[in-house]
Amino acid sequence: MRLLRCGADGVLVELGSQAEVAAARAALLTLPGVVDLVPAARTLLVVLTPGAPAATRVREALDGVDLTAAPAVDARSVVLPVVYDGPDLDLVADAAGISTDEVVRLHSGAAYTVAFTGFAPGFGYLTGLPEPLRQPRLDTPRTRVPEGSVGVAGEFTGVYPRPSPGGWRLLGRLADGADALFDPTRTPAALLAPGDAVRFEVAG
Repeated sequence: MRLLRCGADGVLVELGSQAEVAAARAALLTLPGVVDLVPAARTLLVVLTPGAPAATRVREALDGVDLTAAPAVDARSVVLPVVYDGPDLDLVADAAGISTDEVVRLHSGAAYTVAFTGFAPGFGYLTGLPEPLRQPRLDTPRTRVPEGSVGVAGEFTGVYPRPSPGGWRLLGRLADGADALFDPTRTPAALLAPGDAVRFEVAG
């Protein structure tokens, strides 16, 4: 673990894995004076109210915390209905050496956690993807991925909240009527937040 100063009241905590990021975030949720916690793949940005040196406060809070242990948190649960008819469904099945039905069963049967958000407003990087579905991005990204597309890339799965370029392998799309991943008129605007538990449900 390494702590890097970010301005007068921020600290970037560099960690070795997403599990460590989750554990550190859980340990700092109750730290007095926390303004924001921003997790990423291997880092956690901690922003505190002005006062005592931020790095000292963060280091003291993490001292003695077992970063290898899964954090005990009350996760909010989100269920996303999916139509599994994506253009890369056959590609993912062929690469995994399984049938498309098995791809759907594996993807919809897993329990996911929002590790962090980014790339676009409302885009959550979800961990918990079954091993056979952990595949590389497309060699040539698409110039436009439709809103609601459900994809996989590396160890992550996620849903595109808006039309955008993207290189993830697409398994399907959110069913009609599903909650929007990002709605600026809603509070909060983003449906998913770090720590949320997510499950995909076969629609139709």
